[in-house]
Amino acid sequence: MFQDKFIFSQLVLFLDRNHFNYLVRKYEGDKYVKHFSCWNQLLALMFGQLSNRESLRDLIVALEAHRSKCYHLGLGSKPIAKTTFATANQNRDYRIFEEFAFYMMDLARRKRIVDIFKLKGHVYAFDSTTIPLCLSVFWWAKFRRKKGGVKIHFLYDLETSVPAYYHITTASVYDSKVMDKIPYEQGSYYVFDRGYNAFKELYRIHMMESYFVVRAKRNLQYKCIKWKRRLPKDVLTDAVIALTKEASMKKYPESPLP
Repeated sequence: MFQDKFIFSQLVLFLDRNHFNYLVRKYEGDKYVKHFSCWNQLLALMFGQLSNRESLRDLIVALEAHRSKCYHLGLGSKPIAKTTFATANQNRDYRIFEEFAFYMMDLARRKRIVDIFKLKGHVYAFDSTTIPLCLSVFWWAKFRRKKGGVKIHFLYDLETSVPAYYHITTASVYDSKVMDKIPYEQGSYYVFDRGYNAFKELYRIHMMESYFVVRAKRNLQYKCIKWKRRLPKDVLTDAVIALTKEASMKKYPESPLP
């Protein structure tokens, strides 16, 4: 626990308090608040994540056990009641923390700018991960008959190793349905898994003069138009293809050859 507190105190030093206060004022997060401010809430949530707390009650017990150190960690001098914490999580505007997360992610990316792939644009990977939830508590997150969960969709900057964007949905949302939420950049490269064969969105990337790499499904209907003969040792084949399924052709109407 001592190591967790030390790491936590070092992480807090990197947070831009001025920008966070600006967001709090923007969304009136601390209006009528006397003790448990948005800043205290942010640090408490960070402490719970870092120390691997499994529930709100578990987090409150951990903070109570180290109450004498909470003030120095920025969590305030007064004990945090479970009802106070739960009410803050439920009623405060989530955009305060969302926009601050995006701001810190962008700041981290700019500090770690590298050029590994020697390409003109950024290189991103887009994927998702599912977090299981108790269905009796999170009834709105129904995933299957007896399961609940949320899905976090990540746009990951492969050169800086820092997420560039994220979007949270219920676990029942298909991965390809979130592709329209991605803040695409002109000239960048996007890597997708097999679950993102959404030709309408892929064509949108193409029209933005960006590039994509996606694993093809086994039932992809296409025909080869032209093959490249001289290939590097690690490349099995390189060919220009044309989609043959009518529905796919309507969503991706680009002609393979001029």
